[in-house]
This record gives sequence, structure tokens and C-alpha cells, in this order.
Amino acid sequence: MNIALIAHDSKKQEMIEFVKKHESFFKQHTLFATGTTGLKIMENTDLKVHRCLSGPYGGDQQIGGYVGEGKMDFVIFFRDPLTAQPHEPDINALMRVCDVHQVPLASHQKTAELIIKTLESEGSIE
Repeated sequence: MNIALIAHDSKKQEMIEFVKKHESFFKQHTLFATGTTGLKIMENTDLKVHRCLSGPYGGDQQIGGYVGEGKMDFVIFFRDPLTAQPHEPDINALMRVCDVHQVPLASHQKTAELIIKTLESEGSIE
């Protein structure tokens, strides 16, 4: 599976801890991330991550493009719902394209945990 990992600044440490906790799962898949999130994950794990641009510079749109092209299977986006983001339209577009193409999108840790548990037990999201 191709999995995208995105985290707002205030959620990056949470994402790192989450990925470390599930590193054996993530090793089995191809990972993509926005720039800084991908760098931080690689610095803190043994995982290889294909890095897109930073979110505010178009990384969310790049990942949204992969979703639209059918090249992304699952998106984990730890959002900060309490802080205004200058690229909010890009975030909304990414969420919309996931909905349109029925690509699972976990916007917080609890949902991501449930989806990973499902994948580990059933081997598929379908």
C-alpha cells in the first residue's frame, strides 16, 4: 500500500511517536509525507519516506494529486483543529479528494489506530 503521512507543526511529535509505535507495520508499505514531517520521521525511525514539498508550499496538493490519480491507499493527517493554517484551502481540498475517491483519511491518532488494526487483521481496507 501507498500511505501518506502528514502532520501540522503542533502534531509532528505525536506523528513521530505514532509511527515509531507502528514501525513494523509501516515497514511493509511505501510511505509518502510532506517535507518536514517526512524528514522528522526518517530522522527518528529506520523508515524510508518519499518526501513531497512542505504542506504550505504545495505538499498537501501533491499528495491530493496522488489520491486523485489512484496512487494513494491511505492518508494519515494529524491536523491541529485549534490553530488557523495559512494553507487551509489546500487541506480542505485534500480531505475532499479523499472523500471523492473513497481513500481512508485518519485525521487523528484514534482513527489511524483503528484503520491500522483493521489492516493488520484483515490485510485490506476494502
